Amino acid sequence: MTSYTANTRDMQFLLHEVLKVSEAGLPGYDDLERDFTEQVLDAAGKVASEVLEPLNAVGDKEGCVLENGIVRTPKGFKEAFEAMKEGGWTALDCDPEYGGQGMPYLLNCAVGEIFVSANMAFNMYQGLTHGAYSAIHAHGTAEQKATYLPKMVSCDWTGTMNLTEPHCGTDLGLLRTKAEPQDDGSYKITGQKIFISAGDHDMAENIIHLVLAKAPGGGEGTKGISLFIVPKFLVNADGSLGARNPVSVGMLEEKMGIHGNSTCVMNYDGATGWLLGDLHKGMRAMFTMMNEARLGVGLQGYAVGEAAYQNALAYAKDRLQGRAVTGVANPTGAADPLIVHPDIRRSLMDQKSFLEGARAFTFWGASLIDRAHLADDAAAEGLISLMTPVIKGFLTDKGFETAVLAQQVYGGHGYIEEQGMSQFTRDARITMIYEGANGVQALDLVGRKLAQDGGKHVMAFFEMVKAECKAHDADDRMKPFTDALKTASKQLQAAGMFFMQNGMKNPNAALSGSYDFMHLMGHVCLGLMWTRMAAAAHAALDAGASDKAFYEGKIATGRYYMARQLPACAMHLARIESGAEPVMALDVEQF
Repeated sequence: MTSYTANTRDMQFLLHEVLKVSEAGLPGYDDLERDFTEQVLDAAGKVASEVLEPLNAVGDKEGCVLENGIVRTPKGFKEAFEAMKEGGWTALDCDPEYGGQGMPYLLNCAVGEIFVSANMAFNMYQGLTHGAYSAIHAHGTAEQKATYLPKMVSCDWTGTMNLTEPHCGTDLGLLRTKAEPQDDGSYKITGQKIFISAGDHDMAENIIHLVLAKAPGGGEGTKGISLFIVPKFLVNADGSLGARNPVSVGMLEEKMGIHGNSTCVMNYDGATGWLLGDLHKGMRAMFTMMNEARLGVGLQGYAVGEAAYQNALAYAKDRLQGRAVTGVANPTGAADPLIVHPDIRRSLMDQKSFLEGARAFTFWGASLIDRAHLADDAAAEGLISLMTPVIKGFLTDKGFETAVLAQQVYGGHGYIEEQGMSQFTRDARITMIYEGANGVQALDLVGRKLAQDGGKHVMAFFEMVKAECKAHDADDRMKPFTDALKTASKQLQAAGMFFMQNGMKNPNAALSGSYDFMHLMGHVCLGLMWTRMAAAAHAALDAGASDKAFYEGKIATGRYYMARQLPACAMHLARIESGAEPVMALDVEQF
């Protein structure tokens, strides 16, 4: 059996010593005093360890069941969902006008990490509702907001996003779901959607589906797509539930992981829907959900890795195997614990250094979203747009890798279901696929985001890295960080220059290197985070912090990342500079 304890100490360090949230000058950030965030995170950690984590294995083993058109969730899920609602956890950063608590998105992300680590499949029900809430809040009419948002904030009603169709995943221009306009201003939605997470379940009174469909007159491709609100039950004028809409579950998908979440095939048979946002501008409205969802999936990637790491660390300290090569470390035992062996240490350090860097990167990204929304900061909006594919793609690739490393620490026992480690690897695997597969994230980064607004956002990032290094020129203790970061940043710039020089005349030269570029940039971003964390840790030690072990461990972990992980940037650059020829050399028949 597995366990999980929220790493609130590290979260507090990031919030108050690295990001310095209470000094940020953003609306709502003044409330984020250390005592307040400690209380919130500790309370979330208690819910996670006492309510959610014990249901993680239950959800994995039982899964969801479709009975007479209704999806039944695993044992204990309904009671846990009620506990989440009663605790106000579903409304943390939502608009107070609709019953939310109005906290910053950053705090919601910190709490979200805790809940995902404890039980990813369960947390998806409220996570998807939050995305649907955000889309309606951003693009809905006053009437739509009043009708749906209060119930979605409380999670009395949950929400979904319906994009994918059997023949159409990434290429949404191919979708076939139709929207026929009616005289009363509504539309009749007809079509089938697949892979719909939380598409139906027994934990909410109503489910509000946001469905992409094509209305007449929109033309071909994505330009003809509109977004519609399609509730499971129609809503009467007084807010009560009316007739059942003709939307149904065709089947539940049998999946590799996240068994506790109901992944549905949804059939729309002339279901009544209402336009959300502008006609034929559905992609813009949907991306309100997608950008938030992609940061959330990046968070899922490392949050599952965090849970896996915690269990691997405990196992490595407890499991006796062999003797340390430098001498007996456990003279009263038959063998020494696994953690004495250098290769186990390497694995654990790979995990720890990634996870702490990933948490810092995600929290920083969430703070950029807050700055963009709360302060109407265009520079922050541009920077998080650039970072979103990196957060999603790099953190989920590495998060899955972390779960695999944690499983490997157990040896053969990690492959046995009763230990619970395989669930982490199976659950983490989907994060690399959904909300835009990671190859698509890399294409988005190289094909769109680098050149966005004339390339000013990536140039601003390079200047940010340069300024961070320069700020520590006088501190020799920071050289392992700044020297490595400078080298990696130059390699990232060289990769960008290669694309500029070769991409126009041969687009395949850029696209063949896009995945490596995403990872190269991910390493540079984590290198930047580790430089900031090391500076904050040194500052705390210089100020006489009592928790010396935490700060000294932070610096040592950061030095490990810079010494052992950042050199991967050279490999990624070499691959990029090899161009398209090695990738495209074979004729199709030669595969």
